[in-house]
Amino acid sequence: MNGVTNLQLDDIIERALAEDAPWGDITSETFLPESARARASLAAREPGVFSGGEVFARVFALVDPATTVELLAEDGQAFAARAILAEIAGSARSVLLAERVALNLTQRMTGIATLTARYVTAVEGTRARIVDTRKTMPGLRILDRHAVRSGGGHNHRFSLSDAVLAKDNHLAVLEASGLDLGTAIRSARARLGHNVHLEVEVDRIEQIEPVVAAGVDTIMLDNFTPDQLREGVAIVAGRALVEASGGVELDTVAAIASTGVDIISIGALTHSVRALDLGLDVTVEP
Repeated sequence: MNGVTNLQLDDIIERALAEDAPWGDITSETFLPESARARASLAAREPGVFSGGEVFARVFALVDPATTVELLAEDGQAFAARAILAEIAGSARSVLLAERVALNLTQRMTGIATLTARYVTAVEGTRARIVDTRKTMPGLRILDRHAVRSGGGHNHRFSLSDAVLAKDNHLAVLEASGLDLGTAIRSARARLGHNVHLEVEVDRIEQIEPVVAAGVDTIMLDNFTPDQLREGVAIVAGRALVEASGGVELDTVAAIASTGVDIISIGALTHSVRALDLGLDVTVEP
């Protein structure tokens, strides 16, 4: 997985396993013979776009290195309902201990990839990129972000440490302090390293020219109507990237993209996504 180290991935999985089975799986240990073997299939209950195959396989490997997982779908691959996405074989106790964590992570990632792909399809033929936000599940950001990429989307800044993004609350503090926005932007640019990206959010047309003239890399137009976005793009006139944000839905994203914006950021890709319905069909051998 690009952008995800083995150490980061194992940390997420090990914490999830410790939460789910802190002292082992007493049900399987009570009911299943230690010698019992199991085969299982990761089956799709509905169509979607797959993400999290490496995560899925790694859960089983950390529980029991002797478990084998054959992935039958690649991240970013579309699949139909009833498709078999992976095959698993190993100790029945090990397979059942790993099952829920593997499914939880993969279902969420596949849900994100599937929703992202719908947005990406909706804006085909325009210049707009579909981009996520920091509204990710705490502790799972690297997986959420990977899933967005699986769906054909792109990632915004990873954390508060990666880029400057002055939003409404920052601007409210500036205004309350009696500071001019243009002056503040120029001062920030002078203090920042040459490779630090500078973005400022605005929510009114009249804010656009002073912000762009002060030298930003990206201007975010927050909760603008399509007509206002089109006017904003004309005012910016290529001097900065234009990002549309706020209130983006599947039934409105095409109209937003048609205005000529470069970026459309959508918190809903990760903050309230529905996990896709995947199941593990298990056969236990005596």
